[in-house]
Amino acid sequence: MKIAVLGAGSWGTVFAKVLADAGGDVTVWGRRAELVEAINDRHENPDYLPDVRLPDRLTATTDVAAALADASYVMLAVPAQTLRSGLAEWRPLLPPDAVLVSLMKGIELGTCKRMSEVIREVADVPEERVAVITGPNLAREIAAEQPSAAAVACVDEATAQKLQLACMTPYFRAYTNADVIGCELGGAVKNVIALAVGIGVGMGMGDNVRALVMTRGLAEIARLGAALGADQHTFAGLAGMGDLVATCSSPLSRNRTFGENLGRGMSLEEVVKATRQTAEGVKSCDAILELARQHHVEMPITEAIVAVMHGGLSPADAGRLLMSRTPKPERYGV
Repeated sequence: MKIAVLGAGSWGTVFAKVLADAGGDVTVWGRRAELVEAINDRHENPDYLPDVRLPDRLTATTDVAAALADASYVMLAVPAQTLRSGLAEWRPLLPPDAVLVSLMKGIELGTCKRMSEVIREVADVPEERVAVITGPNLAREIAAEQPSAAAVACVDEATAQKLQLACMTPYFRAYTNADVIGCELGGAVKNVIALAVGIGVGMGMGDNVRALVMTRGLAEIARLGAALGADQHTFAGLAGMGDLVATCSSPLSRNRTFGENLGRGMSLEEVVKATRQTAEGVKSCDAILELARQHHVEMPITEAIVAVMHGGLSPADAGRLLMSRTPKPERYGV
């Protein structure tokens, strides 16, 4: 089985490794010739995963047509806000029966669309040929072959099961899920909550604050999911609570680290300059809040993060505003 992975960042490279270890013939497409050369000649990605040995059957190319030729699966691992333009460019080259798989966790600015919606619109493919892989997937740990798992979501059960088999290894398990909406929302919104947790950590707050933000953040995810028709059980699984806990708890998390730097007193411009990889929550938070407002869903943590990221509110003032809100009954999803 030939598989194309479009995107040679840390997650694209690691998931390409998973697919190769599962038996697939994997080609990674990357823009930079020197990175592609390193993957082919030294079997490593020195920019994002130094000292990680990549499988011999994993190759790379700067030629997107070569990567896509005869691929059964096309894994999309580019920054969420670049998906539309990139996919529009690649559309004529897509194999006619390939399953398009989103490895991205974001909401598109301007349209408030989930990544699977952008894929279906731009590539003009039915939803049965679009899948999502999400969960508590910290790239560095998976690269080290520590036990990990993910949710494979597609409205077509047979497609999800075939994709599940394509990425099962002794260190990586996949579980199928028909709830594409819930899986995507869990992956996108948890990045925003991780920013908030990181800010608290950077300000020297303890475990009570982390637990508070994570649990109330999960309530925000569940509320938005309910408004959009997601299965509420999804948020108790890998795509919901699992991904939220990993991203909010680990120093390997880009979004939590971004928040920590803000909490320590760095300016937004300084943190952006120091951040090498994309922290999806920084840009997606605007679109997530707009999506919530369109559906009349209250998301105070998300609103506070948007104000910090794009409205000039200080992290300390954001915390005071959240704590001064009128409390409501505490029950699941509220």
